Order: sequence, then C-alpha cells, then structure tokens
Amino acid sequence: MNDWLRNIRKGVGKKLAAVHRWNAWMVAFLAFSGLILPWGVWREWLGAGRVWLKWLHTGVGLALLLPVIYYLLLAGRHWSLLKGRPAQKWNVLVVIGILAAWFLSGVVLWRFRFFGPAWSNAALTVHDAFTWIGLPYIVYHSLTRTQWLKEPHRRTVRTDNPKKQETSRTDAEPLYTRRAFLRSAIGLGLTVALGPSFVKWLSSSLSSDANIDDLVQKDRNDLIPAPQPAADSLPPIGGGSKGSFRIYTVTPIPTFDNSNWSFTVDGLVDHALKWNWDEFVKLSRTVQVSDFHCVTGWSVYNNTWEGIPLHRLLEQAHVQPSATTVKFYSGDGEYTDSLTMEQARMKDIMIAVLLDGKPIPSELGGPVRLIVPQMYTYKSVKWLNRIELIAGDHVGYWEARGYDKDAWLPGAKRT
Repeated sequence: MNDWLRNIRKGVGKKLAAVHRWNAWMVAFLAFSGLILPWGVWREWLGAGRVWLKWLHTGVGLALLLPVIYYLLLAGRHWSLLKGRPAQKWNVLVVIGILAAWFLSGVVLWRFRFFGPAWSNAALTVHDAFTWIGLPYIVYHSLTRTQWLKEPHRRTVRTDNPKKQETSRTDAEPLYTRRAFLRSAIGLGLTVALGPSFVKWLSSSLSSDANIDDLVQKDRNDLIPAPQPAADSLPPIGGGSKGSFRIYTVTPIPTFDNSNWSFTVDGLVDHALKWNWDEFVKLSRTVQVSDFHCVTGWSVYNNTWEGIPLHRLLEQAHVQPSATTVKFYSGDGEYTDSLTMEQARMKDIMIAVLLDGKPIPSELGGPVRLIVPQMYTYKSVKWLNRIELIAGDHVGYWEARGYDKDAWLPGAKRT
C-alpha cells in the first residue's frame, strides 16, 4: 500500500511539475509582451511587428488555458494528496482564480468589437489589476514548485562492497538554505520590480478629473490668448470627464507657441484656409458631449468638447468634386490618418480646442485635436494642424502598422 501511494504521489508530482514549468514560461512571455505592447518607444521600433506580437500575446494567452485544463484532470488526485493542508488548497484556488480572471478579461479585450467599450473598459481594469497583483504571485508559485527547487538532490555514496551502493540525500540544511534563499530572492525581486508599477497603476486608476487638471497645469504649450470657454463648456454640460486618459505617444510630445503654430486646410479645395493662433481662437465654436474609447480597451466618458465642426470647415473651403479622402496631419510630423468624404461630413466630428472648459493639454493632443466620437480614437489625430483634401485613399500611421481601417464603434450611427 505504501509503495502504491508513493508511486501515485511521484507520478502526480512529476505531472504537476511539468504543469508549473509550462505555466511559468507562458506567464513570463505574457508578462514581457504585455509590458512592451503599450510603450510608445516599442510601438515605433516594432512597427508592423507589433501587430504580430499582439496576436502572439493573444495566442499564448488562449493557450494558457491548456495547462489549467490539464491540471483539472489531475485535480482529484492532487486534492486528495492535500488532505489536511488547507494552506496549499487555498493556494491552488488563488492561482486558478488569477488565471481565470486573466483568461476571461483577455478574451473580452481580444473580442473588443463584439463586447463593446463598456465591457472592454472593465476587462482592461481587471486585466491590469490581476497582472500587477497576480503576476508576482504566479511566477513565484510556479518557479518555487519546479523540481529543481522542490525535490532534494541525490548523490551516490560508494561503500566497501562495490556491488552495494546507497543513495543518500545531501545535507538538509544547505538544501533548505538554498531553496529558502531562492524563494525569498524571487519574491523580493518581484516585489521591488513590480511594486512601484502597481502603485503607479493604482493611483492613475483612482484619479479622474484631478488627473486632467494636473495635465492642464503642467501643459507645455505657450499660446496667447487662451481660448475663452462658452457658457456650456464651463461648467461642462457633460458633468466633467469620467475616467482617466492613458498617455500613448510614438514620438516626443511636441510643444507650440504663437511663433510655430498654424492651422491649414488645403489640397483639392477652391479656397485654401490658413490661420495663426490668434485668428483660430476667434472662430465660432460649438459644444458637444461624447465618450472617448481607445482601441486598447480603456474609455473616458462624458467629455465636454468645444471646437469647430469639421463639416463647417469643409464647406468653407469648398471641396472639389475630385476629392475622395480627408487626410489629417499631426504636429509631431509623423502621425497621419484619414476619413472618407462621407465619414468626414458626420455632424459630430470636431476640431476640438477645449475639454471640459479648459485648454486641451499637450499630453492629450492639444492645443487642437480631432475628435471622431463614433470611431476608436486612433482616428482622433492629436496635435492636429493640417487638413488636406486628396483624391484616392490614404493609409494612416496605425493602419500601416496593422490596425483596421474600419474604426467604427459597435452601434455607431455613422451619420
């Protein structure tokens, strides 16, 4: 009976060690790729390769389900071996819970067009939270339960009888000391490496309106005069933005003053338009409330934007019949995007100058940015300073790097 039980324990132990090993490698890759994907410098360096990395991240995330399923097939035997060990049972439940939260939230982010912004926004918060909280625990758990750390090394000891050898364990104290040291070092290293990032994520997640105010206060643009908000902008008719903007950029954030800023509408138009800052802020503006949905999953709701409707500028410029596409240029000199003429005439597309009654800070694309409420916001070009009417199509910055040219939100009215 003892031999039979010992063999069962040994067999289950080897299988569990394999599960932990594969789980550790997969989680390590997901952590590495997940940290790279949002960084602007990596976005530019990877180029189109970022799309492949994103799909690989998604594929490995889906494959993470396989070790869990394999473990569940062993769970009955493993659970019986944990009889009288409530701490280890609790540990198993925690790990499975973390993996389940990762998997489910990742699926929602993967299929964001199906689930829509509300679900995606919640899923991104869950995904981030379980990454910063669960990643150190998962990696620590997996590494400290591999055979190399968990099972004692054995050595062969020769005796006077050459036919008789006995296998003995190395001294318990050195082995325990090494194992305890490595476990502590891993835990401490993960805490030091990921702790500050988690605090930063938590503080940014808990802040909303104050975050916008801070960005306005440290805005590096120096344009005079400041645009004066309309009555509906301050206090904002939307009640103030709800949520936190995440700052993404692939180039250094540009800064502007009166000497280097201008706004142009040209190309296939009968009347090209150009303004300096002093002239631009005197143009008649309207106010609207709309949500702001990033394709990566986060959203900011009830933004009160004040600016110039795009269709009004197109009418003023007298677009020629040969123009089929509206091309937008960013003041960073790199980013461009486009809309079809039909899309560009939607009534809610705005050349925004104010957000919640305040100048748009440089970190959020100010002093002027495009707002396309019915599309994901990679279409809402930051630091907008030129609109060109062209014949034919134009592939934008992110579309050239794998993003869908169709950026419609689920349920968009498209008018």
